[in-house]
Amino acid sequence: MSKILVVEDEELTRRNLARFLGGRGFSVTAVESGEEALQLVRSAAPDLIVLDITLPGKDGLTVCREIREQGLTTPVLFLTAKDQEIDKLTGFGVGADDYLTKPASLLELEARIRVALRRTSGDEQAGPVETYKWDDVRVDFTTHEVFVRGELVELSAKELDLLRFLIQNRGKVVSRQQLLKHVWGYTDDVTSRTIDTHVLNLRRKLADVEGECTVIQTVRGAGYRFTG
Repeated sequence: MSKILVVEDEELTRRNLARFLGGRGFSVTAVESGEEALQLVRSAAPDLIVLDITLPGKDGLTVCREIREQGLTTPVLFLTAKDQEIDKLTGFGVGADDYLTKPASLLELEARIRVALRRTSGDEQAGPVETYKWDDVRVDFTTHEVFVRGELVELSAKELDLLRFLIQNRGKVVSRQQLLKHVWGYTDDVTSRTIDTHVLNLRRKLADVEGECTVIQTVRGAGYRFTG
């Protein structure tokens, strides 16, 4: 049973979240302050944290930042009324794994929690990839948003499809024939040159601070491999 830590200062919301998630098979601990959350992160070792931003004392951004500074990789999902793009960018910038705006669907919250738990447990085959994170890059396929070092990067629909397929097959070499079939559907106007151009554009947009994208590797004579 996965352990969820809910950090929410509004009592009714906190009770409702705990009741719902408990009824969906999670072991839930609910607290109202950032200080309590930081104490429990190490002592209770939750598998995931649902965290509000506007908390008394230490706010959620500070809590998340301190968790990451301690070297902990526990998934953090912000559930907050702050809905501006700058709020989301700030949240991802301090190390959050996901971000939902109140009022949020409880079923969507559950779905995102399960995706994050599958990713951290290594059970990636349990469902389709919806969100993924490596280094300074975070991809949300449900919202079609890609963040590189906290900044939103525009990817075309086909670039997103290509990235999703590479991530779903991470560690494996995928051939151009596989990409033609699964990403482009064998359309007549697509050639290997088209695929290479899309990969080049994807690498450029996902590049690190040194201008490189080493997670998409070219395997000479075979195809491409994603290693993020």
